[in-house]
Amino acid sequence: GAAGSGSGGASPGAGGQASRPSEVVVELQGIQRRIVPAPNLPARNYQRLVEGPEGRIFVLETPPRGQGLTLHRYSLEDREAVEFLTGVVSASASHDRKKLLVRVGSNWSVVDAGGAPPRDGGKRLNTGDLRMLVDPRAEYTQMLREGWRFMRDFLYVDNVHGAPWDEVWRWYSAWLPDINHRSDFNYLLDMLSGEVAVGHSYVSGGDYPSLGSPRTGLLGVDLEEVEGFYRIRRIYTGESWNPDLVGPLAHPGMGVKEGDFLVGIEGRDLRAPTNPYMLLEGTAGRTIRVRINDRPAFEGAREIFVQPVASESQLRTWAWVMDNQRKVDELSNGKLAYVWLPNTGQGGYQYFNRLYFAQQDRQGAVIDERDNGGGSAADYIVEVLNRRLTGYFNSRAADRRPFTQPMAGLWGPKVMIINERAGSGGDLLPYLFRFHGIGPLVGTRTWGGLVGTWDTPPLVDGGRFVAPRGGFFDVEGRWAVEGEGVAPDIEVRNDPKEVAAGRDPQLEAAVAEALRLLETRRVELKPEPPAPVRWRRPGGGGGR
Repeated sequence: GAAGSGSGGASPGAGGQASRPSEVVVELQGIQRRIVPAPNLPARNYQRLVEGPEGRIFVLETPPRGQGLTLHRYSLEDREAVEFLTGVVSASASHDRKKLLVRVGSNWSVVDAGGAPPRDGGKRLNTGDLRMLVDPRAEYTQMLREGWRFMRDFLYVDNVHGAPWDEVWRWYSAWLPDINHRSDFNYLLDMLSGEVAVGHSYVSGGDYPSLGSPRTGLLGVDLEEVEGFYRIRRIYTGESWNPDLVGPLAHPGMGVKEGDFLVGIEGRDLRAPTNPYMLLEGTAGRTIRVRINDRPAFEGAREIFVQPVASESQLRTWAWVMDNQRKVDELSNGKLAYVWLPNTGQGGYQYFNRLYFAQQDRQGAVIDERDNGGGSAADYIVEVLNRRLTGYFNSRAADRRPFTQPMAGLWGPKVMIINERAGSGGDLLPYLFRFHGIGPLVGTRTWGGLVGTWDTPPLVDGGRFVAPRGGFFDVEGRWAVEGEGVAPDIEVRNDPKEVAAGRDPQLEAAVAEALRLLETRRVELKPEPPAPVRWRRPGGGGGR
């Protein structure tokens, strides 16, 4: 920056008035050429800056381990950084930059920005007696206007998809006097948003009364009524190879088998029609006693200790995935791999990395992205699926099987299963799968919600309303996928009757198509060729 022509002093001027500070002008043109590194501030994952006293600035870092952020204070004069505070959730400076308001965990404190690093997060503020008067009706009016403005100002295109936006405000603001609850308001905001006809315009959160949870425990089993008792039809194990995922009744040594009966919980007898989950209220995460018998009776039952879980979601998800894998293995006689991708975020990458590379011995693959919840643009997954075999390096160790180049990959034909519940990144994944010509798509048309969501501010009561920020268009310059989805090459519906009977027509059709492609696109891995003879001698002479 450059100082203007005004006086820079703070001493009284003519008439005893303090002179105005000099004007600071920031010259943006060429500023990238005037950037210099900050010495003694090592390259780390820094999040943002916070103002400090004159000559000092605070830097927030996300450390590789631990909770919260680390706050560093950097001196421009000494060109040194000191660790000021750890475990920080948020930090902001006072107007004069002499104090910082920081939150460490759930505690707030005000610390001296120019003093020594505070101990134990500084002196805590007592926020227990803070009260705020809220007028929900006034908030509803403000938030509806705010949501209307978000769509006008944040949407990825300026025309609000052609909606007469001023008229839209007039139509829906007239309903505000009839709004009596946050649920009513959500419904109204959803209708206003619906005029844009765009995916990802989510309405969620907000100021709702808090509800207590009964903390119902779950045992990781399917129960069925037999002779007036509850028989364990299936025990969910976590598939034995997932870290930190073991079904409550699947631990080694328990001796519980599918077909056994659950006849007691915490000292109370259990038989139909008593709801077992009534007896499990308040048990999630606790160690309790249950009674198991190999027949429908109380006599002869044995008691074991078990710790119910609050959710069976991952247990049941992995069971579904591995049931599919076993079905593909059976239908293809071990020729095909099966990989399910729940989303295109961190979870999806973990599923892909664990399942795909573990089945590189297969001749082809079924990639299942049904119900894919999206996340990121899955370039990495598509690039790996699209790898081509380019050669080998021989191996002198173990079974002497040559290493492929690239080292990791699955080289045969691939088929992807899609459905109407796959969207966002789950729309883009099959779009890219087809774009690169990796293989056919089997199933039903995807959701059609390919717009990006980022940086829409929160509403005043902490709720969320999203104005999509980025729309996708293809290499020909045409808007694509949003509102359309990705259609399958082979349409197969999973009708309720067949699914209820235990079938999966989409999976079965994908296996059949992959096996058909194997007939012409199977990749045969080559064995190591005979050792080359590269010895030569001038003149073709012998050993002399």
